[in-house]
Amino acid sequence: MQVMYDSTVAINESIYEVAKTIIEAALIVLVVITLFLGSYRAVLIPIVTIPLSLIGVAMFMQALGFSWNLMTLLAMVLAIGLVVDDAIVVLENVDRHIKLGETPFRAAIIGTREIAVPVIAMTLTLGAVYAPIALMGGITGSLFKEFALTLAGAVFVSGIIALTLSPMMCSTILRENEEPNRFEKFVHTKLDALSESYSRALGSVMKHRGVVIAFAVIVFGSLPLLFKFIPSELAPSEDKGVVMLMGTGPSNANLDYLQNTMNDVNKILSDQPEVQFAQVFTGVPNSNQAFGIASLKPWSQREASQAEVTNRVSGLVSSIPGMAITAFQMPELPGAGSGLPIQFVITTPNSFESLFQIATNALTAVNSSPMFVYSDLDLNYDSATMKIQIDKDKAGAYGVTMQDIGTTLSTMMADGYVNRIDLYGRSYEVIPQVERKFRLNPESMNNYYVRSSDGHAVPLGSLITIDVVPEPRSLPHFNQLNSATIGVVPAPGVAMGDAINWFEQTAQDNLPAGYNHDYMGEARQFVTEGSALYTTFLLAIAIIFLVLAIQFESVRDPLVIMVSVPLAISGALVALAWGLSSMNIYSQVGLITLVGLITKHGILICEVAKEEQLHHQKSRIDAVMEAAKVRLRPILMTTAAMIAGLIPLMYASGAGAQQRFSIGIVIVAGLAIGTLFTLFVLPVIYSFIASEHKPLPEFEEKQA
Repeated sequence: MQVMYDSTVAINESIYEVAKTIIEAALIVLVVITLFLGSYRAVLIPIVTIPLSLIGVAMFMQALGFSWNLMTLLAMVLAIGLVVDDAIVVLENVDRHIKLGETPFRAAIIGTREIAVPVIAMTLTLGAVYAPIALMGGITGSLFKEFALTLAGAVFVSGIIALTLSPMMCSTILRENEEPNRFEKFVHTKLDALSESYSRALGSVMKHRGVVIAFAVIVFGSLPLLFKFIPSELAPSEDKGVVMLMGTGPSNANLDYLQNTMNDVNKILSDQPEVQFAQVFTGVPNSNQAFGIASLKPWSQREASQAEVTNRVSGLVSSIPGMAITAFQMPELPGAGSGLPIQFVITTPNSFESLFQIATNALTAVNSSPMFVYSDLDLNYDSATMKIQIDKDKAGAYGVTMQDIGTTLSTMMADGYVNRIDLYGRSYEVIPQVERKFRLNPESMNNYYVRSSDGHAVPLGSLITIDVVPEPRSLPHFNQLNSATIGVVPAPGVAMGDAINWFEQTAQDNLPAGYNHDYMGEARQFVTEGSALYTTFLLAIAIIFLVLAIQFESVRDPLVIMVSVPLAISGALVALAWGLSSMNIYSQVGLITLVGLITKHGILICEVAKEEQLHHQKSRIDAVMEAAKVRLRPILMTTAAMIAGLIPLMYASGAGAQQRFSIGIVIVAGLAIGTLFTLFVLPVIYSFIASEHKPLPEFEEKQA
């Protein structure tokens, strides 16, 4: 006995790859933080956050009853870059006060007090982003619930550690008036030079604020256009190590016919060097169809991917005469059902004859489109049905009754069993039937005889008239309506969203009144689940805005912070439109995560700008320029740490690689481009619409 296909192999391989990615991400983040801080002593403070946060998340997961699975481990990978952000912000602010002459202990108190509100705001903002995902229904909600809550738990744990453990470690580990080593001097020299260059560049930008506003408007306006260039699908195509086949033969094909043809298919599959085991099944799912499955060798033992093998096999089997055969990949998400990837269902209360005509026209359009390589229709008037009419007058003249004719036909055609027989301890039905060679065609009826009342044998063919008419093999229904389903396999490179849009346009052009359409299989999942995260995305933005409005006690400052969101999204969409990935549920989750990450930059800048206005009587322009310069280093450090933690996802391979890459490319591209835009655009927007904070009155303490 041999297992045809074991899905746990791909799952275990994917879990192993993600677990390995966690270690790789932690090491890369360690290197990046070291390069920015320069001090090996200071590196310990944010690095300690990683294991403590992951341990805290594990306890949080256990309390919620979560398990170690692909999604929770993927959340751990993202958490590597997230959990060090708050600690980096606290560390940088404390270190800045030490360089201004404060003792480490006092610098830890002052620095933490200054940064506590932004850290709390960033923690609540990023944690609130994942709340809508956790509350979603459907397959998307089931898939990402543990992912979202695990990340939210990591963010809250890291925020607590950043405001408690990190200040204590800063007061103990950091030293005042300590002579920096050569590497630390080099790092600080370069960062100081970068800060001065940025300050000068920002000063030049503030002199041409109208140009920046125009640029921001162009970026905002380009977002809908970018969406049109991005292919959409439910989930990226993963290498699960299996190739599926579907074949359709003539309507009158028997099992022998199908088996002979599928033996050639089985040989083609077995000859592929990547195939480990292949098996074909005839009469599945319908009597004139066949199904095949080929299990591929492990990823380390083959060079070709599942998609490459599928395309190669599809080209080979399509040339086999006698059947229409194609190869396709297994559905990416559970619950898609069986059958071809896209199943377009036409429904109507009208007759099957009219439905067949409409469906045939739609099938003709499918076959003429280069977007599809295989198609079939489950409603076909190609099954020969014999309609027998009895000449009652002639039968009566011969003394033959209707019962006699019915009994003869029943016996000849094996309508049922007449008795049972015991043989070797088993019971078998006795079914009378003429030999196969005597029932090959309607003319065989002339060789059947029926007994008349006077005992003579009368040829059955003289008493009946046989008409052969085409009838459908089955009368399918969908939602209690007559239906016809067109199943198709998209051509390589055709995204699910493009195929669905083509069918929508075809339905609009070709379906008359009284005919509706729906989808089954993987296409139905895409239609019902593919856009669910867009609503979640808008809800996440609304929640972030409300949280920020509460934190800043203003509506205008949160508006300034939210400006960074479309800037970052534009960067992510450019990467997707470039063809690096598609718009799917994983990239959409990446976009939601990106919203929380990019708003942290705005929070840091706006909070310092607010303090500069309150305590130093600065104007909005001077305040935001000073805030941007002061917070440049933590912004760059947190961005670099997050991007560094996602580098393993960018170079992922093997099982589940495309899912990890879809999330990684969105966050990396969006965060990199969004940070660059935010550093220049956000101060300009702040100078126009931010709240004008009046300086606080000064009080003099009277001596008692």
